[in-house]
Amino acid sequence: MEISDELLCLFSATVREEGDRYVVEVPKREIERGSLDSGDTYRVALIDGDGDGGDAETASTTQRTGGEGEPQPPVEKGEVRYVEVEDIGKQGDGIARVERGYVIIVPGADVGERVKIEVSEVKSNFAVGEIIEE
Repeated sequence: MEISDELLCLFSATVREEGDRYVVEVPKREIERGSLDSGDTYRVALIDGDGDGGDAETASTTQRTGGEGEPQPPVEKGEVRYVEVEDIGKQGDGIARVERGYVIIVPGADVGERVKIEVSEVKSNFAVGEIIEE
């Protein structure tokens, strides 16, 4: 699956029925981070979250499991994605969090930056991502 450079945010949500319409809620953090503005209009793409929909086998839409049902890291080496740096680590590197709070260390990034990274290293509890576009 190709991800557009115009992607502003990515999150999981449940479609719920409200009378004669269906609603997908946008997490408040996306507005607070400045990714989206309340009242503006956006294009929305829906991807099967169950993992049975063809290309839905991406890190951003399914939870990988390894041996004995243990969750695996939600990213793979070589994967490209946009992240927002939320914190600075003890070594001065940017810290971004993705699915399930999984940490991606982004050397050279500052708090509040939204950067395009390529994952260069993956461990069970964190990954390292190199900035490829600011």
